[in-house]
Amino acid sequence: MKKIVILGAGTAGTIMANKLAKKIDRNNWSITLIDKHETHYYQPGFLFIPFGIYSKKDVIKPKKSFVPSGVEYIQKSVNIINPESNEIELADNQKISYDILIIATGSQIVPDEIEGLKGVGWQKNVFDFYTIEGTISLGEKLKTWEGGKLVVHLAEMPIKCPVAPLEFTFLSDWFFTKKGMRDKVDISFVTPLSGAFTKEQASKKLGNLLQEKNINLVPDFAVEKVDEEKNVIYSYDDKQVEYDLLVSIPTNMGDAIIERSGLGDELRFVPTDPQTLQSLKHKNIFVVGDAAALKSSKAGSVAHFQAEILEHNIMHFINNEPLQEKFDGHANCFIESGHGKAFLIDFNYDTEPVAGTFPVPVLGPFSLLKESRINHWGKLAFRWMYWNVLLKGFSIPGIKSKMSKIGKKLTK
Repeated sequence: MKKIVILGAGTAGTIMANKLAKKIDRNNWSITLIDKHETHYYQPGFLFIPFGIYSKKDVIKPKKSFVPSGVEYIQKSVNIINPESNEIELADNQKISYDILIIATGSQIVPDEIEGLKGVGWQKNVFDFYTIEGTISLGEKLKTWEGGKLVVHLAEMPIKCPVAPLEFTFLSDWFFTKKGMRDKVDISFVTPLSGAFTKEQASKKLGNLLQEKNINLVPDFAVEKVDEEKNVIYSYDDKQVEYDLLVSIPTNMGDAIIERSGLGDELRFVPTDPQTLQSLKHKNIFVVGDAAALKSSKAGSVAHFQAEILEHNIMHFINNEPLQEKFDGHANCFIESGHGKAFLIDFNYDTEPVAGTFPVPVLGPFSLLKESRINHWGKLAFRWMYWNVLLKGFSIPGIKSKMSKIGKKLTK
């Protein structure tokens, strides 16, 4: 019996387990899914918890609930991957062999990478919202905070869910307006980018929205350190931004397993073929989701689209066929803009976010690169889709893994 081992039961790994369970020949192949954690988090929902839109119970379910029948699930920590011997060594020294390994170990914030960030002010007046602990603590802080300088700070790229820092900023404007205290809050968005976002067309649109909402944009800020006694963040070129409340998106890195195994780059992401999703170093290792060192966004939609491509390429590999399916970097993201509205952007490696409709040309119902209420409701509805459709390996009708250019106003 040959073995497929999937390392990581987050979004990407769970989708792959469900897709492959429907495809493989069970007489010749088995699937093992390994993850050390018991709880699966709907991470896009972390954004809403500080503002009282979601609670903790809305974003958590047991990982085992999404493991398909016939797939072995091992809830243990991994010590190291040994690609030369095709083995994974667990923390208890148990060894699991594989014929095909799918790495889906995701990414995580590493606040210790920024000097002074995780100091005396951590979860007092310095918070993250990329962890369940951080977002809940931040929500408690916002209930009683009386105003001052709110700084939303992005340390460096890449990060998972690249639009989330902007969404948090826009929702803060809405939240404090709703509380009748917006005039008491000075909001700044501090980023290492030269604009509001990584993609030029979206950056212009979102940068204008920041200005309309009286939010300060501080671009080209390469953070050096945080001084939690003075409540100041410093850049390497001696710029400084004062804060009363700092919401930080720290450096994102891959799992430490990748570093221990010698499989990653300097940020512990795995060098991966951008189209086939095969490891650049080992032909029987594939990478999906945030763990991959690619130019595509680290987002749930990307993991979904990659999984649809990788499902076919794994079957090609099993059948000793060339890897024919090609991932084009497709991503689409709702961007909450506050006050019951949102944007939607759709792009890939080569095509910038542009205006148009999605997913159906002309009919939509969602508008691209345009603020609307239906986009906001689409964002909220996605939580149901995530739990009931995506994680279970089903495709979403009308939404393809490769970006469609039909119905989009492409620029030359």
